[in-house]
Amino acid sequence: MSSLPPWLAQLLPILILLGAIALVMARLPKVELGHSKAFQRRRFYNWFPLGLTYAFLYMGRYNVNVATSAMGDRTSNADFATIFMWGTIVYGVAFLLNGPLTDRLGGRVTILLSAGGSAVANILMGAVVYAVLEKGWAPPGGLVATLSFLYAVNMYFQSFGAVSIVKVNAAWFHVRERGQLGGVFGILISLGLYFAFDWSRLILQASSVYWVFFVPAAVLLAFVVVDFFIIRDNPSQAGHQDFDTADASSGDTGAPLGVVAVFKKMLTNRTILVILAIEFCSGFLRNAVLQWFPKYAKAIGQGSDFVATNWGMLSCVAGILGGMFAGVISDRIFDSRRGPVSAVLYAGLLVGATAACFLMGSVGLGWAVVWMSLCVIGVHGMLSGTATMDFGGKKNAGVVVGIIDGAVYGGTAFHAFVYGIILPTGDATKVAANWQPWPVAMLPFAVVGLLLATRVWNAKPQPKGASLPTAAPVPSPAEAASAPRTGTRG
Repeated sequence: MSSLPPWLAQLLPILILLGAIALVMARLPKVELGHSKAFQRRRFYNWFPLGLTYAFLYMGRYNVNVATSAMGDRTSNADFATIFMWGTIVYGVAFLLNGPLTDRLGGRVTILLSAGGSAVANILMGAVVYAVLEKGWAPPGGLVATLSFLYAVNMYFQSFGAVSIVKVNAAWFHVRERGQLGGVFGILISLGLYFAFDWSRLILQASSVYWVFFVPAAVLLAFVVVDFFIIRDNPSQAGHQDFDTADASSGDTGAPLGVVAVFKKMLTNRTILVILAIEFCSGFLRNAVLQWFPKYAKAIGQGSDFVATNWGMLSCVAGILGGMFAGVISDRIFDSRRGPVSAVLYAGLLVGATAACFLMGSVGLGWAVVWMSLCVIGVHGMLSGTATMDFGGKKNAGVVVGIIDGAVYGGTAFHAFVYGIILPTGDATKVAANWQPWPVAMLPFAVVGLLLATRVWNAKPQPKGASLPTAAPVPSPAEAASAPRTGTRG
């Protein structure tokens, strides 16, 4: 890329990103369910600002990675791991409370809480960094402890984001449309990675590090206003007729189950338990790739390479392509089943992790982890973003996504603990061979995730009045080939 004119080198990442979005949108197949044009327009106005809000929540979440790197000796890699770990733990545990709250309050209220709370937390983090760098202030307990607390507060409100998205869209999209919805949302959510990594770097180049917190806070506050006036929980609240979405709540006309009853159904259902285990692996792998490749590249002197320089953009493009690939083949090839897609993508993760083990120190490693980003974001969208709607249904989507996304961040917290032990420190980080444990540790999680995904190969919700599916996972592909599909096909 050094032979390119400077203006083209700056423009190329944006052109790649726009090209990926245009290609995906042009090739997106249609699912015809008889919705009117007016309904489709109003639904777009509902989910588009919702998705953009979540994208900027990502910017207000992963900006701490860029900010801690920019503060030099004041915050080390170990300090970042500490701040990120506490935020991750709070994020995962908060789902146990925020999932039921979202089912009770509705996704519209909770996305406003999410964006507003995260904005305030980011303002406070920016104020602390400003006071430390510009005024020489010494926070009580130290900078790391103060940022850990504020980042934990930020992540509590952030945890409403994913739950709110699933809760709102569960009432607006039929099961047959949700695979592609997950793909389209992959575009918007993946933009958050672009905002968090690449836009934050641009902010740093133009101003001081505390603006990395202030800018996403300002954008989130703007979306609080937009979402308040535009987003509605159900079509009937926007002047359209509610309809049967054919998920696990379909046909259930009784009173909503209590939180304890829903938890019991979830934790005694083998399909849900398998999805929980898969998403634990996804949480480990997603952050093993996203959080550590930039630090690896910087440590060994490859921070100016194309992949490292444009990590946010490439992660975004990977997420877009992975989400759309997953959504299209789920709805068009696998009859709206999420298990087969997860198995295909986990096979890709296993290939990528294996290749990474042999590419340490080479520029090829960057492209291997971009491929892994494509796969892991795709499977995460299928399970946390789409299967949760299917198996939770409209009534219990908040609780179900809370538990499943909580498993993702359980895997994330475990990843931070493991890598805090096995990764090199000090001058040892400058030698690529010393980072070998990084990809090696991904291999068992890729294998386990692949095997588990085959156990839910044919799982689908049963719209028979139960709030959650009661069937166990059906046979794997090999078993299914010799027997007709029953039970979970619903």
